[in-house]
Amino acid sequence: QKLLEETPSLLVSDEQRQQLQDTISRVCVALGYRGAGTVEMLGDADGSLYFMEMNTRLQVEHTITEEVTGVDLVEHQLRIAANEPLSVAYNPCGHAIQCRINAEDTTQNFRPQPGKISTLRWPELDGLRVDTHLVEGDAVSPHYDSMIAKVIVSAPTRQEAITKMSTALENTTIEGVPTTIPVHQQVLNHPQFQTGHYDTNFLEAFLSSQVE
Repeated sequence: QKLLEETPSLLVSDEQRQQLQDTISRVCVALGYRGAGTVEMLGDADGSLYFMEMNTRLQVEHTITEEVTGVDLVEHQLRIAANEPLSVAYNPCGHAIQCRINAEDTTQNFRPQPGKISTLRWPELDGLRVDTHLVEGDAVSPHYDSMIAKVIVSAPTRQEAITKMSTALENTTIEGVPTTIPVHQQVLNHPQFQTGHYDTNFLEAFLSSQVE
């Protein structure tokens, strides 16, 4: 399960990003693909990028794309499904970060912890977006995903986005169930994350160091 997402990727240069967009667009046209889709890539240490998979839907992290492009992807997904032509131009700017706030015990390998949310308060900040279906008094069910909310921030720069997310989480109050917020706060403050020099092994190594 992913913990945090950010865009744009620090691994991909503007030139690579444009080349990827052009290539993926041509492939989708050649395949006759129609609809929303998310292409996932993996990058190695030398910056080379490799195709991993394509999900024929929007993914949980579509929110950060919306924040830097100003495009409502859900709306356009529905318009395409209704056979309307896709006519949207975008010019990404700024940086966005999303934290998945789950009802989980991070000291027990992120074990889901369903229960009633006795207190639920979100801060009011410019550039803050909270996507959730829950309100104070609701319960996190043991039968579904343990996610409480997606907290998203956007700012002109990455460092400003990190600072804003830290402030947002510090001023969020959730009581009744344990959450992933403490781990998010530690990751945001970690030097390796701050510099952007992290990879797919970062979280495992970070959690191991916390146990030690």
